[in-house]
Amino acid sequence: MTQTAPPRPAGPAPGPTRTPPAAPPPARRAAAPHRWPGWLGWAVAAGIPLAFLGVFFAWPVLSLVGRGFVPDGALDLSGVTDVLSRPRTWRILGQTLTQAVLGTAGAVLLGLPGAYVLYRCRFRGRGLVRAMATVPFVLPTVVVGVAFRSLLAEGGPLGFLRLDGTQAAVVLALVFFNYAVVVRTVGGLWARLDPRAEQAARALGASPWRAFLTVTLPALAPAIASAASIVFLFCATAFGVVLVLGGARYGTVETEIWVQTTQFLDLRAAAVLSVVQVVLVGAALALAGRARRRSERALQLGTAEAAHPLRLRRGARPGPDLVPALVTAVVVGLLLLLPLAGLVVRSLRTADGWGPGNYLALGTTGGDNALTVTVWEATANSLRIAVDATTLAVVVGVLVALVASRRPRSAAGRRAVGLVDALFMLPLGVSAVTVGFGFLITLDHPPLDLRTSPVLVPIAQAVVAVPLVVRTLLPVLRAIDPRQREVAAMLGASRGRVLATVDGPYLVRGLGLAIGFAFAVSLGEFGATTFLARPDRPTLPVVIFRLLGRPGAENYGMALAASVVLAVLTAGVMALAERLRTTEATAW
Repeated sequence: MTQTAPPRPAGPAPGPTRTPPAAPPPARRAAAPHRWPGWLGWAVAAGIPLAFLGVFFAWPVLSLVGRGFVPDGALDLSGVTDVLSRPRTWRILGQTLTQAVLGTAGAVLLGLPGAYVLYRCRFRGRGLVRAMATVPFVLPTVVVGVAFRSLLAEGGPLGFLRLDGTQAAVVLALVFFNYAVVVRTVGGLWARLDPRAEQAARALGASPWRAFLTVTLPALAPAIASAASIVFLFCATAFGVVLVLGGARYGTVETEIWVQTTQFLDLRAAAVLSVVQVVLVGAALALAGRARRRSERALQLGTAEAAHPLRLRRGARPGPDLVPALVTAVVVGLLLLLPLAGLVVRSLRTADGWGPGNYLALGTTGGDNALTVTVWEATANSLRIAVDATTLAVVVGVLVALVASRRPRSAAGRRAVGLVDALFMLPLGVSAVTVGFGFLITLDHPPLDLRTSPVLVPIAQAVVAVPLVVRTLLPVLRAIDPRQREVAAMLGASRGRVLATVDGPYLVRGLGLAIGFAFAVSLGEFGATTFLARPDRPTLPVVIFRLLGRPGAENYGMALAASVVLAVLTAGVMALAERLRTTEATAW
């Protein structure tokens, strides 16, 4: 019996048998319906910090600038011509550039030997010296100014040099403040450079100096350019140091904005100077970035620090590390430690001799009631504000760092991520004085009438601290291999679980240091706080500046003692942050 084949369904003629496509992996199939919510989550993560930046930075700054250029509702550029035609303006611009260039050059020239000794050489006590070199950077600028003033003033240890009130004193203080930036930025790369390239140059007959100039220095050029640009930014926008040491005679654009707004109430001049400062700093950073990109090249980096024992002697002859070691010892001992030691010593000197009288007076309001509150009350107020500002800055900074650490595949996505990162660096290049005065003229009416609110000062300090939080966390998050996230997603982990298990441990490693930086910056912030702190709730830096401006030895002694208190608080916070970072790194 013949078996009849079943009829074929209508359709195209049959071809060769094909294997049906394999079904997508379960993880990929499960993740597809949630693609849009994932993008929505990142949009929210970026939107919250951008809204914070827009309301509490862009709006106040643009409003202040607008009042200068649009005084009566119409664009009026006559203020630009008026301000730029004043000899005083050009004198201020010249002093700003001069002090910034000299401060940057001094920090780089003195910081390179320090970076070599502290990161390329091994010796007993290296960790302690590194910590001491870092302390000046986290000190409030008011404390730095008071420390140098007590050192250089008549009757001080170096009063015979007659540098008090000179431009040289301002430049020395700027170098003191920014030395650690160069040491840590350049030293971090120097410690990881493969030494074999320099060793090959030496084997071919090059002297140590020539091997450094032709091999090592070009490799360090990107780090040097990056450090120099940051130092120039800090020098050009320094406020407390210049105000205490330079006064009106050696003022900068930053202090001139403060003078124009607080003493002359000239918003137009302040607006023009704010724009000039942004252009100046932006041009400097752009030039530094271009130089850095030109010098960047592939480097051979080691997996661990390539350090060797400190070579001070080679038989009966001086060793190759003797000169940089001596330079570093002189800088750390004289430039960094001497001002701080002088501040402590002078704080113990009273009209009746030596003793703790200045510290006991911190419980009073000073001579002739110079203050409205005691220094201890101002200290407690500073700590409360710093806690609030740090919490806000860390929340915003973590969101920005998470967004900016992504590596989108599309060009548009990469540009958007880069734009977010760049926007949150803007507060570093804009005067804190501009931000503070902008708060006063914008946040004074509904729906954001914060003039009498206790959150006004913490918000202003958080705006200043957010960029440092981002810069602390971002390198850690960018060090994550993207394949770790992809593997976790393929194994079925949700986006939240990927963040918690992959990004979370790296984030925790840098969180302690980020919190320390934010807290230290909040404790010492002076530019914006001078406008916003209420007389009955001043911060410690504001109280120190008020004491310096009052006559009498009692008030000056209290200012010295209060500066020591603020320095100890700041150094203690950073020491705790470093310890937390070490503990976190060990735990993970």
